[in-house]
Amino acid sequence: MKTVIVGGGAAGMMAAIGASENGSDTVLLERNEKLGKKIYITGKGRCNLTNDCPRDDLMKHVVRNPKFLYSAFSSYDNSDIIGLMHEQGTDTKVERGGRVFPVSDHASDVIRALHRKLDSLGVEIRLNTRVTELMISEGRLCGVRTASGESVTADRVIIASGGASYPTTGSDGSMYELLSKAGHSILEPRPSLVPFICSEEWIPSVQGLSLRNVTLTLTRNGKKVYEELGEMLFTGNGVSGPLALSASSYYEPGDKLVIDLKPGLGSDKLDERILRDFKENNNRDFSNSLDALLPRSLIPVIVKLSGIEAGKKVHQITQEERKDLCRLLKNLELTPEETGGFNEAIVTRGGVNVKEIDPSTMQSRILPGLSLAGEVIDVDALTGGFNLQIAWSTGYLAGSRAFW
Repeated sequence: MKTVIVGGGAAGMMAAIGASENGSDTVLLERNEKLGKKIYITGKGRCNLTNDCPRDDLMKHVVRNPKFLYSAFSSYDNSDIIGLMHEQGTDTKVERGGRVFPVSDHASDVIRALHRKLDSLGVEIRLNTRVTELMISEGRLCGVRTASGESVTADRVIIASGGASYPTTGSDGSMYELLSKAGHSILEPRPSLVPFICSEEWIPSVQGLSLRNVTLTLTRNGKKVYEELGEMLFTGNGVSGPLALSASSYYEPGDKLVIDLKPGLGSDKLDERILRDFKENNNRDFSNSLDALLPRSLIPVIVKLSGIEAGKKVHQITQEERKDLCRLLKNLELTPEETGGFNEAIVTRGGVNVKEIDPSTMQSRILPGLSLAGEVIDVDALTGGFNLQIAWSTGYLAGSRAFW
């Protein structure tokens, strides 16, 4: 039996490994000049290849359609990909939040490990080969046609072409159109794990400011959609960093962002803290009394938003003004206008409807002979190695059960 895999990224390489280990004659088609081009830039070039959390926790970090991935995570989990790396001579380490990286901090070592495994299994790799057509005969997918006009026949085709994020790596979303023509429904692809663009005029004045140990909340019609403690970063026109990127996975137009600058203190305790600071700066101007409480670049912003005159002496500030300041520090609101685009997005949300895929095999329910894996499917997760784990798991399942 012959399997053709379209896409030489994480899901595609793992699909090739799974198919070959199960006795298939396997051909891997990659449109770029090398395999794993997107892997090279993940984790800022270090490759956060998975997360070492318990298997059950993997699904807790999946934003869309986590239950669909139960069989995939059961067939190939984080311990399996770590084991494969070690088997191929690439040692790994665990960092904050369970993030797993190669000890070398080089994504290229992950690629080399996968390449060695593919070579040992005899997988045929064809680079610079872009698929432009799905070959369908008598209602069954029987191969693909490339940009050069070559027809590559197969008993099973696995599409692992990626989504639409980082299109310069080859995942430009072009496969969605071919799959749509073949009968699959495509949920609108949108950028995810991406910075926010916000409308507040003061944001450029704090560009580059990193906040640690703050809580970011995403709200919709006054209701909490996402909330997490961690780090974030102000950009020239909005916010980025781990908290903002994760919040973007849940974002819908009209949502609001709220920062709690002092999550470790309740409102009463924060008021006591401010009162102590004010007593120590009793005769100072208000604008010069917040150095111990806030980052320097943020002070003018908070002073202006508080409504308290910058030159007002601290001992003249009323209890009500102080209470309002507490509320501001616990509820600094941001208004997202939109998120960044696919060029900035780590992953794509949306894609092939999972209802049209058998989760136990990754085979299409629409088109016999077709399987799908990775980011082309409507599954995505938070940061921390979880999206690559989805790719490894769905890829291996699609390959290993290509002929079930």
